[in-house]
Amino acid sequence: MEELARLMATYGFPMVVAFYLLVRLEKRLAELTNAINKMCYCVERMEVTKK
Repeated sequence: MEELARLMATYGFPMVVAFYLLVRLEKRLAELTNAINKMCYCVERMEVTKK
């Protein structure tokens, strides 16, 4: 039991921080994906109007 408490104290904080950062990064990646999709749509429309 003491070993488990020591492991949690040692690795608990870094794991929590890593999880928090991954959750925040996931939201940013979703926003970037939406922006890239909108940009692709605009580029496709520009190519169609050039023809």
